[in-house]
Amino acid sequence: MKRFLPIVGILAALVWAAGCKKQTPTGPDTWAMVNGKEIQRAEVEKYYRSRVAPENQQPSREESLSLMMNILDELVTNEILLALAKKQNLEASDGEVEDRFTELKSPYTEEEFQRQMKERGVTVEDLKRDLRRELSIKKLINRDVVSKITITDQDVADFYNQNRAQFNVPEAQFRILQIVVTSRKDPQIRNRKSDDATTDAEARRKAAALLERLRGGADFAQLAMDYSEDSVTASTGGDLGYIPESALSQSDPALKKMVLTMTPGQVSNVIALRDSYRILKLVAREAAGQRELSDPQVQQSIRENLRNRKEQLLGAAYRTTLRDSAKVDNYLAKQVLESAGKLPEVTKTPAAAAQPAQQ
Repeated sequence: MKRFLPIVGILAALVWAAGCKKQTPTGPDTWAMVNGKEIQRAEVEKYYRSRVAPENQQPSREESLSLMMNILDELVTNEILLALAKKQNLEASDGEVEDRFTELKSPYTEEEFQRQMKERGVTVEDLKRDLRRELSIKKLINRDVVSKITITDQDVADFYNQNRAQFNVPEAQFRILQIVVTSRKDPQIRNRKSDDATTDAEARRKAAALLERLRGGADFAQLAMDYSEDSVTASTGGDLGYIPESALSQSDPALKKMVLTMTPGQVSNVIALRDSYRILKLVAREAAGQRELSDPQVQQSIRENLRNRKEQLLGAAYRTTLRDSAKVDNYLAKQVLESAGKLPEVTKTPAAAAQPAQQ
């Protein structure tokens, strides 16, 4: 027994030492450890560059550090969730990743897609790895959180009765899709075909050809994504959302006159404006007045609202619980605190930071 006790003590010390070693960073660029796995500075800076556009005003040192700590905190939580998803055999398959990748690429030409990837300092492998993580975590959240959410008819009725004023529409509103064709060349064209009319004659011919295709049964949203020259709405199928009648009064009179005479589902003729040619589709028209609980759209919007609220609440509680049970060391936060917010060589601009990361 006397011989055995020291051996037990030695083994315990070795196990303890191994555990300590496992949680020790291998270098100054290890910014966090999550259950023994390192999160490197380069990964944090990569996401930082993707969120700070080079053409915008650059954040101060303090703002940069705050953003980096927020990103690191997200990466820590995601690492915990991803590890659990893998353990539960919920990791996204290669096919699921490829489908999502194709979906993300679809609004852009290959040239535009590669340009944006280069500007953000992201490779296709980076993107697919992030998509696999995103899809895997979504599967886990759906199983452990979303599947447990129930919204009853009584929940819907209670919300409506407590928020009845929200469903009183003060004026008529119209949901509109549009296709825009201009006669000027736009180097930043955003449609999927990179199709851009450069003269008035080209613009008139293009608009007329698109209208003919619509008359033949072509899908309006798909044509808008392929050919509309409006940088804001082309990627969403030309969707302008719901526009109140008062806002129509502030637009070109020809547009307002056309919208007021259309019926839901109708596609307009080509409308010639000073700066463009437009084709409109009226998706829905809503009259002013109180929306009743019996309205299916009212019930659907309330259910979605309540579901989103519960998902956010339960999701936050779920993540917090998992994080509390994990072993996390945040070395970046310690460095910031110890240096009084003067951590050296903080990435100031995406352009300046891109070269070290690429090397």
